[in-house]
Amino acid sequence: MVYHSDVIEQHFRIENGENIMANPSEALSGLAQHLINEGLLSTQVAQEAQHSAQQANTDFLSYLVRQKRINRKALSRSLSLHFGLPLLDMSVMTLQEKVVELVPEKLILEHNLLPLYQRGNRLYIAITDPTNIDGIDAVQFSTRLTIIPILVEPIALQQAIDAYTQPALADLSDYSEDITPTENEQEDTNSEADEAPVVRFINTILTTAIRQGASDIHFEPYETQYRVRSRIDGVLHEIHTAPANIASRVAARLKVLARLNIAERRVPQDGRMRLDISAKKAIDFRVNTCPTLFGEKVV
Repeated sequence: MVYHSDVIEQHFRIENGENIMANPSEALSGLAQHLINEGLLSTQVAQEAQHSAQQANTDFLSYLVRQKRINRKALSRSLSLHFGLPLLDMSVMTLQEKVVELVPEKLILEHNLLPLYQRGNRLYIAITDPTNIDGIDAVQFSTRLTIIPILVEPIALQQAIDAYTQPALADLSDYSEDITPTENEQEDTNSEADEAPVVRFINTILTTAIRQGASDIHFEPYETQYRVRSRIDGVLHEIHTAPANIASRVAARLKVLARLNIAERRVPQDGRMRLDISAKKAIDFRVNTCPTLFGEKVV
């Protein structure tokens, strides 16, 4: 049986294989070479964009569109015609949660794709890069379904992925504003650790990071802002930034959860905590605090 991914892979390798093998250390991807051949990119822009996308740990097409180095509609039309894939307007789609959940969120984020609908043993997925053979094969292996790729515009796909994977993060700004003390408020470490906005803020970050497969989460105070980052596949990604003056309240709540000394802020502390994800599942965390110039950093 020949799957769509097999056809795309054969097409991609036959047409572009000689160019890629000629100089593997500096070679452009087959996709970049196609865009050059179509007159949508110059060689220099393609090389710069490919390098910058790798440095930014993002996919090549999304980088091109975000940096406005290419016309996104012309890009999608060209890829659709070249690879013989249907082009879908994501705005007419309503995501079905039970279908999206067929694919682990980690695969969705790693390969920049999204399940759209299922017909029998066929799963139709939205992609932006037809040469993403690894992503298509990974979803096929995970679901044991025949995968049918459908092309969509990069920005539309990213917005859809964000809407599914980060719905709770949209509320973080509201939570962090609620945490921010007013000028007349005096810090009360014991009470602020149990405030509802602090609890919602931390729970949202922890549950989102778990769903995304993060290995650790960094709560970092700086002079003018408070930053939260998560490490996914060895790379730190920014989750949220907030006013710097929420630092003590967030640190206090995390220390309560880890059964650490709330009053001690001058020396590092280590502890553990557990977060109940469901009635049958709980996640254990190791918690480390470290005093810094602008407050306590918690990992």
